[in-house]
Amino acid sequence: MENQGNSIRHWAMDDRPREKLLQKGAAALSHSELVAILLNHGSKNKSAVDLAKELLLLCQNSLEELGKMSVADYTRISGIGPAKAVGLAAAMELGRRRHGGDVVKRVVVQNSADIARYLKSTLKDFPYEVFAVVFLNRANRIKHFEIVSQGGITGTVADPRLILKKAIELEATSIVLSHNHPSGNLNPSKSDVEITQKIKQASAYFDIQVLDHIIVSEDGYFSFADEGIM
Repeated sequence: MENQGNSIRHWAMDDRPREKLLQKGAAALSHSELVAILLNHGSKNKSAVDLAKELLLLCQNSLEELGKMSVADYTRISGIGPAKAVGLAAAMELGRRRHGGDVVKRVVVQNSADIARYLKSTLKDFPYEVFAVVFLNRANRIKHFEIVSQGGITGTVADPRLILKKAIELEATSIVLSHNHPSGNLNPSKSDVEITQKIKQASAYFDIQVLDHIIVSEDGYFSFADEGIM
């Protein structure tokens, strides 16, 4: 139970985050007030806003860094247990999906920038490398997106057989490969180039075209096709 002195219930009506949102709209709230609403309530000695401020301080008041934090990271704050942490993680994921969903609604992928925008918002917050594939039909309409493997901080391994099996199941005629670089460095490694060629050669036997391999990070993206190394 919250200490009465710290409880939001005892604040002036205009200072309570929920009431402030109802009266003035979500845009009028600070980052800490919005996070406090997600936390729902405080702890014995701290209000929800106190917990939110402490959490934001942990990530240097950066929403980008907040989005990268895990459930375990959130619970490092005394007063934020698993239930509150799960709520925060769910809200961060919804934000990523909303931000990245526009390209899927666009239906037709016309260039690397179209697909890179979606991939960047979807993959950039992973603290480890993940390898993903976008499956498209003959008209370059997106049929499916899937993370096919997860690795460590420095790399991941993609199995061409699993990628092609999925492409055949979906009746995809082309695919776009992608992975993230948590380090922020967008330059492809030797192994990045090798796995791209390996998947491209294997795909050719099934008349499936590899349109691009896109590396994404916080700083932007690198397109193999745009750089002429496909």
